Amino acid sequence: MLRPVITAHFEPMKTLHTLAAAVLFGASLTSLTSLLHAAPANEPWSPEKAQAWQRERGWLVGCNFSPSTAINQLEMWQADTFDLPTMERELGWVQALGFNSLRVYLHHLPYNQDAKGFLDRMDQFLSATYRRGIGVMFVLFDSCWDPFPQSGPQRAPKPHLHNSGWVQCPGLTVLTNTARHEELKPFVQGVIRRFRADRRVHAWDLFNEPDNRNNSSYSQHEPPNKAEFALALLQKAFAWAREVEPTQPLTAGLWVGTWADPEKLSPMERLCLEQSDVISFHNYSTLDQLQACVQNLRRYQRPILCTEYMARPAGSRFDPNMRYLKEQNVGAYNWGFVAGKTQTIYPWDSWRKPYTPEPPEWFHDIFRRDGTPYDPQEVEFIKRLTGKAK
Repeated sequence: MLRPVITAHFEPMKTLHTLAAAVLFGASLTSLTSLLHAAPANEPWSPEKAQAWQRERGWLVGCNFSPSTAINQLEMWQADTFDLPTMERELGWVQALGFNSLRVYLHHLPYNQDAKGFLDRMDQFLSATYRRGIGVMFVLFDSCWDPFPQSGPQRAPKPHLHNSGWVQCPGLTVLTNTARHEELKPFVQGVIRRFRADRRVHAWDLFNEPDNRNNSSYSQHEPPNKAEFALALLQKAFAWAREVEPTQPLTAGLWVGTWADPEKLSPMERLCLEQSDVISFHNYSTLDQLQACVQNLRRYQRPILCTEYMARPAGSRFDPNMRYLKEQNVGAYNWGFVAGKTQTIYPWDSWRKPYTPEPPEWFHDIFRRDGTPYDPQEVEFIKRLTGKAK
């Protein structure tokens, strides 16, 4: 069972003074209740605070975004390849779809090279999204794909291979040396501190699929106990982030299964559920599996965000999955946007069998590089759900 969220840690006299001051300044009963339910800075938000955040934000809908000219997080954020003109153009297509939120990956290596420059580039990106009415959920760590990231020029894409150049953050040498985890604290706290009260930032996703061993691609390099190292780092990341006291919620997502039985959760799943202010998860399956995920996660009485979905050949499609997520007021972030250097129009199994120039059915992504949709009817469906249809 999850440990209960502690809703009051105030000394009695201090609480009375706080409530009295609130009354003097005309606080509503709702405001007073929120004071009593506020969690201390080093604890997750109360469910009530999280639900208030969701009411203010409304239904968050968008995609996992990287510009078509970036093969990975490094190419997106390093100074030499930071391509704001392409981002501006493609963010225009995001806006036209009616998307109001993006999930965007960061990396600690360009931060380590030049923290100020990195943060300034983040600010430029946020300004570009804000002008279009779009907020951002940033992802700090990621256990997927290449475990040996290197700064500098990135390799060219391998033809027809899904995410042929995406890199983990941190790399294997740092993740598996717990003494080196402290090297990552300045990145976590520097990024969140800069934007801790910035309304352009919707949330912080601390670690993407932390115990993913990349069985289809790099499994020969992954340690068998990777989950233990990732668990240790995620515990630290939650603590580091809360020390900075961000005004946005923290999360780390579940990604395998439907989580029907709380007694069978892994240590990683328990940590994610206990420490996340808002619950997030991934599902690339058919509607019935998606429904099971949402129904099972309702037990935690927190807002729910589906931060990855939509793999056409696997049966995860905008219609009907996106419609269901809207009906349930569950945040919806599909994987991919423009068919570019990540090559995610190709499926995961492209690592195991060859594909020719363009698969008969795209795996992810919505637009070609020139802005034309892969499936015009699909785009119209999205616009109807977001209210952008003519």
